[in-house]
Amino acid sequence: MMEIELLNISNFYSSYYLLALSKVGKIVYRPEPQFEKFNNRGFVIFRFRGKLGVVDNHDPVGVEEELYKTADFYFATNKLLDHPSYDQEKVKPIFPHYPVNIMGLYLRLYGFSLLTKLKPRDLAREIYVLNSRPGYESLPETNYHHGNYVFFSGSTWKKEPWANEIRAQFIRACKANPDIEFEGGFIPRSDGNNFGYDSELNTKKYNPKEFSRLSSRSLISLNNPAVLGAVSWRLAEYWNSSSFVLSFPFKIDLPKVPKDGMEICYITNEKEYPELIERAVKDKDFHERISRGGKSYFENYCTPEAQGKYLLSFFG
Repeated sequence: MMEIELLNISNFYSSYYLLALSKVGKIVYRPEPQFEKFNNRGFVIFRFRGKLGVVDNHDPVGVEEELYKTADFYFATNKLLDHPSYDQEKVKPIFPHYPVNIMGLYLRLYGFSLLTKLKPRDLAREIYVLNSRPGYESLPETNYHHGNYVFFSGSTWKKEPWANEIRAQFIRACKANPDIEFEGGFIPRSDGNNFGYDSELNTKKYNPKEFSRLSSRSLISLNNPAVLGAVSWRLAEYWNSSSFVLSFPFKIDLPKVPKDGMEICYITNEKEYPELIERAVKDKDFHERISRGGKSYFENYCTPEAQGKYLLSFFG
């Protein structure tokens, strides 16, 4: 089996890509001093066939210049379009993914180094977060669902008012449709400032496993805009569960853009919500076509094995 050297300790942001590399090669942790500063951050730094690869799972604030200069290939989860830092030759887009529980792999891979190279508090948090996530499972296509239940829950963001409003309008449109059984809403902020969205608040908090379970039942999954235009961690998980994904156009580059009306349903204005929600309820063929198309997109490009093969394809 092909050997892939991991040169740093990544955090839970990159759990999907550790799993992906483990599916296509024998991953071995061989730390190098120059990469210790990147431990417990959202980077996977690896060497394969003598070349260096970096997977960057951070918000789209630009490449990490030190790593970019060192790397042969720099894979960015959030390769923001029209951002000069990402418009460089070595920067490659990658497919959507999401954090998964890889506790066994994490402990086996890094072993005693977790105690010597990470602060106890940081390690405790990593273990807690990884354990809170569901493990990866390729869900069967029979998971396709059509009904009237819609689940959506999320936080409000202080610096992203446009994203707050887009999600608030979705909550309102779902609540306004008499055919929809809606669950969720905004999670109240700890500082008490809910930006005027008191009518859209939900008093219940959902742990990651419950969130995933309820999302997999939802008639519609909103690919809500994330910070700075980043792709939502939920998107690939929605596709895996054969969900109907409603989305604004992507602000990031993707290796292959999902097709409108076949693999995803794009909108450009929140005023379109009522009509599309109504159509998703009434037109099962429309709903099923996009839901199954999204699942096919996931199976072709987003599974851990597919993503691992995609990464290594650049190394010759």
